[in-house]
Amino acid sequence: MSFPTYPAYNDSGVEWLGEVPEHWAILSLKRSVDGCTNGLWGDEPDGENDLAVIRVADFDRATRRVGLDKLTYRSVTQKERASRLLQSGDLLIEKSGGGEKTLVGCVVLFEHEFQAITSNFVARMRSLPSFDSGFLCYAFDSLYQGKVNFPAIKQTTGIQNLDSESYLQERFCFPTLAEQTQIARFLDHETARIDALIEEQQRLVELLKEKRQAVISHAVTKGLDPTVPMKDSCVEWLGEVPAHWNVIRLGQNVRTRKGFAFSAADFSDEGAAVVKASDIKNHSINEPSTFIGFEFLKKTPNAILKKGNLVLSTVGSTPDVKNSAVGQIGCVPEHLDGALLNQNTVIFEPADSKVTSEYLFFALLTTAYRDHLDLNAHGTANQASLSLSDMLSFYIPLPSLDEQKAITSELSRVFEDVKALERESESLVGFLTERRSALISAAVTGKIDVRGWQPPISTQAPKFEVAEAV
Repeated sequence: MSFPTYPAYNDSGVEWLGEVPEHWAILSLKRSVDGCTNGLWGDEPDGENDLAVIRVADFDRATRRVGLDKLTYRSVTQKERASRLLQSGDLLIEKSGGGEKTLVGCVVLFEHEFQAITSNFVARMRSLPSFDSGFLCYAFDSLYQGKVNFPAIKQTTGIQNLDSESYLQERFCFPTLAEQTQIARFLDHETARIDALIEEQQRLVELLKEKRQAVISHAVTKGLDPTVPMKDSCVEWLGEVPAHWNVIRLGQNVRTRKGFAFSAADFSDEGAAVVKASDIKNHSINEPSTFIGFEFLKKTPNAILKKGNLVLSTVGSTPDVKNSAVGQIGCVPEHLDGALLNQNTVIFEPADSKVTSEYLFFALLTTAYRDHLDLNAHGTANQASLSLSDMLSFYIPLPSLDEQKAITSELSRVFEDVKALERESESLVGFLTERRSALISAAVTGKIDVRGWQPPISTQAPKFEVAEAV
C-alpha cells in the first residue's frame, strides 16, 4: 500500500524534522499540552480512600496505552487527588525509570473512565483544546522512537530522570485539529492491523515452543517406536515407559560442578568470558558481557566450561514471573569452550558412560523437569533459588546408548527446525514493528497525506500490504 504526499512542503527549521507540509505550524511541544502534573504514590490501602495509581509498569509500550492487568490501589486523600485525577484522553509520561536498553520518557494514552491518578514516577499531560490527544500520543511515540527525548534525560544515580520542561521545549509540526484527528484515526486503523499480525506471529512462536516441548517430552519418556511393549515406571509423572528401559534418579548418573563466586572487583573489560545465570536463556547461552583476568583460569579450574557442558541457573526470578530465570538450562557452545562460570549456576555432567550429555540435555528440557524445578524453587516474592539436592532428585527414563543416540538425533533435527521457524517469526515481528514505527513517523510528520483516507470495507489485509505501508 502506498500513500500520496502533500502538494507542497517548507523547511521546518528543525534539523531532524526536515521538510513538513507548508500549511503545518511549527510549535514547541509545550504549546500542545497544559504542562506536566506530577503524580504521587499515596499510602497503604485503608479501604476508605483507595484509588487506582497508574505506574510505569502499567504502560503497554507496544500499543502506547494503559494496561489493566495488575492495577495498584493506594490510599489517596480527597485533597491530594483533586488536582491529579485522570480523564479519558490524558497523556501519561514516564518521568523516572528506563533501563540499559530502554530510555525514560515513554508516553501512553489513558482511555478509561474509572478514577485514577499517576504514581510519583509518572506525570499527566492534558491536551489543549486545539489539539487531538490521539495525534499527540502518536507524535510523542515518534519522538520517543527517534530518541528526541535523549538530551532531556539526566542520570545522576542508577535511574534515569526526564527533565520534562526541557523536553517540552522541543519543536514539532502540527496540522489543524481536523487533520490531527484524521491522522489519529488513520493510524488507529493501520497500527491495529499491524498489531494483529504481530500478535499472530507471537502466538505462532508460542505454539512452536509448545510443539517442541511436546515432542521432546514424548520422545524422552516413550521413545520413538510406538509399537514397543510398555511397563509401569513406578514414577507418578512418568507413567508407562518402554519395558526394556531403566528409570534412574539424576543424582545417580550426574556429577556437578558449581560456578565460582567472583567479586565485582575481579571483573574487567577483557580476558576470559564469564557466564552468569542471567546469560542462560531459551535453552542456550547468550554472549557474556562480563570478563575476568586469564589468571583466574588456574585459580578456579572447576568453574571452567567445556563445549557441550549443561549449565543450569540456581537463582533467579520466581516461577510465576514470565521467562523465569531460576532453573534455566543451556548447552555450552563451541566458542565459549574455556569460559568461566559465575556463582548461582551449576554444571551437570554425565557421571559414567550410561548416559550421554546430549540425551541428558533433552531429558532436562522436558515439561516434567521444568515443573519439578518450579515446584521446588523457594525464596522471596521476586527471587527464587534451587538446592542442588532438589535438582538431582528427579527421575528420568534411561534407554540404551544406541536408543539415546537415535532419540537425540531426531530431537536435534526437530529442535533446529522449530528454532528456524521461531527465528523466522521473530524476524517478521521485528520487521513489522519497524514498519509500524515508520508509518507513525511518516503520518505525524506529514511525509504522507492521509486526508482523503477512509477505512476499507474489509479489514482483512494481505500481510505484504501492511509490511509495505511505508
